[in-house]
Amino acid sequence: MNILLALALLATDVSITASSVARVTGSGTGIDTVVTNGFAGATITAGQSIYIDTNNVWLLTDANLSAAAGVAKGIALNSASTGQPIAIATGGTINPGFTATVGKIYVTSATAGGIAPVEDLTSGWRTGVLYVGLTSSTVGLVLYSSGVAVP
Repeated sequence: MNILLALALLATDVSITASSVARVTGSGTGIDTVVTNGFAGATITAGQSIYIDTNNVWLLTDANLSAAAGVAKGIALNSASTGQPIAIATGGTINPGFTATVGKIYVTSATAGGIAPVEDLTSGWRTGVLYVGLTSSTVGLVLYSSGVAVP
């Protein structure tokens, strides 16, 4: 088996419970969620990483695709089908819909809209940091991408 293929098979996205994804507000929760609104350009599930394309619609990120598709600009706060309105977390703190590890960095994965722990980054993936675990139920959004693929 090709070593790169074997490494890619080891990568595991976090398992998101869409109904648990939520904005966070109030004292003691970190920075309130910064929310923007838009329209889905594909079927999107709450908790997935997304970017806005040149047609001004939101699509799923993918670390294996072009630089634009690998640069997350937000996290979907609700599920939506093509053409439907969508709320997007673009900063602050959110409940990501999975049990986060405090201090762990999470990145854009090679699965459309997927999110993986940083240690799963592998050759060919464009490095896009999404967030850092603050508590088991909250993460701080970072949304940074170098646009550079891992060699």
